[in-house]
Amino acid sequence: MTKADIIEKVYERMGISKRECAEIVETVLETMKETLEKGEKIKISGFGNFVVRQKRERIGRNPHTGEAITISSRRVLTFKASQVLKNYVNEGKNS
Repeated sequence: MTKADIIEKVYERMGISKRECAEIVETVLETMKETLEKGEKIKISGFGNFVVRQKRERIGRNPHTGEAITISSRRVLTFKASQVLKNYVNEGKNS
């Protein structure tokens, strides 16, 4: 599903103009990006949690040569689905 698909679904369900739907979707996504950029967690009830975590510098291996290389520290984004979402995906119903 693309952002355009999401906008289309919102348009079908809300009955407002496509332009307004696009603005709503863009605003939600922009707000999420800004929040995650600050390192803050996003918790959406019934959906899941988005968390930015700091990974330490570590030693890895080049898979082609086997040579040890240093992987620099960095921030990574993780998503953990809520139990409600997991049940919905696995059972096809809202449990």
